[in-house]
Amino acid sequence: MITLKNVVLRRGTKVLLDGASVTLNPGEKVGLVGRNGAGKSSLFALFNGTLHEDGGECFIPAQWRVGQVAQDMPETDQSATDFVVEGDTALLAAQREVTAAEATDDYDRMAHAYTALHDAGAHDAAARAQALILGLGFKTTELNQPVNSFSGGWRMRLQLARALMCPSDLLLLDEPTNHLDLDALVWLEAWLKRYAGTMLVISHDREFLDAVTEVTVHIEGARLTRYGGNYSKFEDLRTEQMALQQMAYARQQEKIAHLQKFIARFKAKASKAKQAQSRVKALDRMERIAPLLAEAEFSFEFNEPANLPNPMLAMHDVSVGYPPPEGAPEGTPPTVIVRHIHRSVLAGQRIGILGANGQGKSTLVKTVARALAPLDGEMTEGKGLNIGYFAQQELDVLRPGDNPLEHMIRLARDLTATGRINGQATREQDLRNFLGMFNFSGDMVKQAVGSMSGGEKARLVLCMIVWQRPNLLLLDEPTNHLDLATREALSVALNEFEGTVMLVSHDRALLRAVCDEFWLVSRGGVEPFDGDLDDYQRYLLDEARRQREAARTTDRPPPPAADPATPSPTAPGVVSTAGGVSAQQQRKQEAARRQQAAEKTRPIKKALEQTEARMAELTATKTRIEESLCKPLPATELAEAGRQLKAASAELDELEVTWLGLSEQLEQAMAA
Repeated sequence: MITLKNVVLRRGTKVLLDGASVTLNPGEKVGLVGRNGAGKSSLFALFNGTLHEDGGECFIPAQWRVGQVAQDMPETDQSATDFVVEGDTALLAAQREVTAAEATDDYDRMAHAYTALHDAGAHDAAARAQALILGLGFKTTELNQPVNSFSGGWRMRLQLARALMCPSDLLLLDEPTNHLDLDALVWLEAWLKRYAGTMLVISHDREFLDAVTEVTVHIEGARLTRYGGNYSKFEDLRTEQMALQQMAYARQQEKIAHLQKFIARFKAKASKAKQAQSRVKALDRMERIAPLLAEAEFSFEFNEPANLPNPMLAMHDVSVGYPPPEGAPEGTPPTVIVRHIHRSVLAGQRIGILGANGQGKSTLVKTVARALAPLDGEMTEGKGLNIGYFAQQELDVLRPGDNPLEHMIRLARDLTATGRINGQATREQDLRNFLGMFNFSGDMVKQAVGSMSGGEKARLVLCMIVWQRPNLLLLDEPTNHLDLATREALSVALNEFEGTVMLVSHDRALLRAVCDEFWLVSRGGVEPFDGDLDDYQRYLLDEARRQREAARTTDRPPPPAADPATPSPTAPGVVSTAGGVSAQQQRKQEAARRQQAAEKTRPIKKALEQTEARMAELTATKTRIEESLCKPLPATELAEAGRQLKAASAELDELEVTWLGLSEQLEQAMAA
């Protein structure tokens, strides 16, 4: 159990917590929410021992192991698998003990060391690590690639896998979804739901919080308030609480006004002096209810575009990708990511671009944004097309030494010089006023960008895009550094925007709120996706199974050549062509395959259900025992509880291995 009592926490001169108290029970999954700068990350630092309270008490069981995602960018030539395996601190300790024991002639120590190594899961450590890596979106061919060969976002995924690999009783996750695509996000949600320990997560993804948390702790006014339920429930409860507080404050103000009126009326009269004095004392003793100070809500809107060409953009047989790198031998072909695109972008469309990681979503958006030239085909832009582009790396193009006002002045100067000004006011005061709409006011307009938080930098980029009055918005993961309030403001602004939006995002709430149609980038092409995000999540699971099957069949011998006169069945989901089977025959074949798969998978599913039921029982048993260990017990009961806890943990570990094996069997059976 984690207990905070009247905790005071300062960072520099800023008081983040002042008399804060909260209790978190073992096994609870907690969402930590609050405004940027409220102290969420500092509270994590308190829990992991990096910071210490300036007052009050913070109690975390000494025997609890803490798991946390490292924020540094790993620079190592270790393979991805070995890097993640090293996250298992218990396994590393057991390996070190084996090495030390082997250096002695103490056979009893060796025996204990090897037993501990087995208990730590040395036999399946690599398999567990690879399951985590693949779940987070890596390919099977990347399992043994060196860590420093991956980009920054992928290395942070490896840091996340390393944290999940670590045996822990307390798991601290600070924005774990920032570098994940939807496919990896869905997998992570499923993994965290099975996590048996206590978990605290900071996230600005409301659907993620709703999926994985059951308790919400809100940091506001240097205090901690606990709410039972996920983020959506928290919003409902807080709304009710705020309404009650406002009513209580209004009633108290009426009472205070009545007392003050009586005092002012009768304090000078001798016959009423005692009554007036008693009311003065009552007024002094009264515990004042604080007025409801609504948080300064952030909101903005896009100015009406100067014009709306229709179509905005037309792509005819376009291929996108990357040209040969500088210094490549002459004749090196370009890297084509997506081919033969035939799509038009119309005025007023709200397009969500979906696709598994590495399929070419960002490449497509970069090409539309003119950051990349098309490798083939023709792109026709409507007259007066004005693109506002928010790239994943957009924060990197800001100049750290310049302030927001200097960025705006430079932008105004550049647009004026190129004749792309659309009626915007360009005086310094006008630019200051515009920055104020994005919460850059007072001294902040003169603050160096390099000293700002990621959320503040993202707001500045949004401000610069909005000021340009675009008619086509290209947004590639715009919410990575935005808090919930800013995300909500962006969603509202996009819904009111009169132009066209093309959006790439793992924020499902934003996609649901903004987009009314989807494009799917997959297998080297772009096609409309007929369905919603729930359908897309199911598609991702099917696609993952297909890729695993393709990887398994790579080394199989080719099938015997078929008679040219014999039609060959087409793959599921592919329209049959000349020489293929008819659609009716294909449906019959698919139905037969589904029936065979159902018969094959039935016993595996039953075994899985039994395993999951037993795992749930053991998890409940562990929670009950751990709660009892938090209380003072006689020595005999304490020893018995320890033995029971060890036995439950050992059985649970074995069942997890069994569960993974059964899951793999089920996937193989379904893919066959």
